Amino acid sequence: MRIAMVGVRGVPATFGGTEHHVEQLGSRLAARGHEVAVYCRPNYVQGPLDSYRGMRLRHLPTVGTKHLDAIVHSGLSTIDAVRGGYDVVHYHALGPGLVAPLPRYASRAKVVLTVHGMDNERAKWGRVAKTALNTAAWMSAHVPDATITVSKALTAHYAQAYGRQAHFIPNGVNAGPRRSAEAVRRRFDLGADPYVLYVGRLVPEKAPDLLIRAFRQVPGDVRLVVAGGSAFTDDYVEKVGREAASDPRVVLPGYVYGDVLSDLYANAAVFVLPSFLEGLPLTLLEAAAHGAAVVASDIPPHREVLLDDGPGHRLFPPGDEAELAAVLRRTVADPAPERQGAVALCERVMREYRWDAVTEATEDLYGRLLTGRP
Repeated sequence: MRIAMVGVRGVPATFGGTEHHVEQLGSRLAARGHEVAVYCRPNYVQGPLDSYRGMRLRHLPTVGTKHLDAIVHSGLSTIDAVRGGYDVVHYHALGPGLVAPLPRYASRAKVVLTVHGMDNERAKWGRVAKTALNTAAWMSAHVPDATITVSKALTAHYAQAYGRQAHFIPNGVNAGPRRSAEAVRRRFDLGADPYVLYVGRLVPEKAPDLLIRAFRQVPGDVRLVVAGGSAFTDDYVEKVGREAASDPRVVLPGYVYGDVLSDLYANAAVFVLPSFLEGLPLTLLEAAAHGAAVVASDIPPHREVLLDDGPGHRLFPPGDEAELAAVLRRTVADPAPERQGAVALCERVMREYRWDAVTEATEDLYGRLLTGRP
C-alpha cells in the first residue's frame, strides 16, 4: 500500500502533537511493509533527510505566514501526491483538508482525514480565516472517504453536527523513561525545589497565562516551567512573557523536546494543562506515561483520559483561576497521595493508548476503503 501523509509540518517531529502522531503512525506503517511518504515544510524540518524511520520525506516549499503556511504546502503536496499515484492520501487537521477534493474526485486514491481538534475554534484566527476553517470543518465531514477523530468527544461532535459516522482512533503514547533529575534541573537552573510543568504551544486556548496567574498564589520555593513557543501568536507570547516577568520562579525555556522533555515530565511535581479547547492532547498522555501527577481543565477530552477527579489526576473548571490555584496549593503541599494516584493513571494510560493499536486500526481502515469492505 502506498500512503501519502499531508498537512503536517514534517518529521522528525520536534514540537507539535500532530507531527508526533504522524511520526509514530507512519513509522509503524512503514515497518509493516507499506510505502509511506510524509510531506515536509522547510521552515520545520532542517537538513537534507530523504528518509526517516522507514518513511520517505518529500520536501516542498511553502509561504511561511500564519494564513498561508499550511494551505500552500498542502496544495503543492496534494498535486505531487496525485501525480505520484498513491493508494491513500491521508490529511491531518482541518485546514489542509480544503484541498482534499482534488484527490477525492480527480484520482483513484482513497482520501482519509484525521481531525486532531476543532481548529476553526482557535482564538488566533480572524474572521476570514475562521470562515475558511468553518468551511474546512464542513468539508472534513463530507469530502473524505473516511474521517478519523482522535477523541470520543470529537466523534460525538461529528455525529451531532454533520450526521457523519467518524472513526474513533485515539492518539497513542510510548512508555516514559525514568531518569535522574540532576541534568534537567541543572539545565534550567531549577535547584532542588519541586516544579510545576506546562508543555505546549503558547496560544490563548491553552491558557498558559491563566496558569501563571494562578501559580502566583502558590507559596514557597516551588518553580513553574512553561515549555513552549509561538504558533504564529507572537502578540500572545509577549503577553505570557509579561505575566511571567512578575514572578521570578517562572521559567520560560521555549520549545523543549526529545530526552530533555522526557526528563522534565519524569521529574515534575505536577503537570498542568489548563486548556479551553483540545482534541486529545499528546502532552497529557505523555505526562501521564512518565508518571507525573496531572492537573487539567475539566473539558471532555481531558475527562476522557483522566475519567474523574482524584489523587494524581485533578480536574478544575475551565478558566477558574482561583480553583486552579487552590488545586495547585493542595497538590504541592501533600504530594504523596498524588504520586500514588499518578502511578495508577500511568498504568491505565499505557494500557489504553497504544501506538500499535492506533496503527492496526488505521491500517484496517485503509484496507477496507481500498477493497470496498464496509
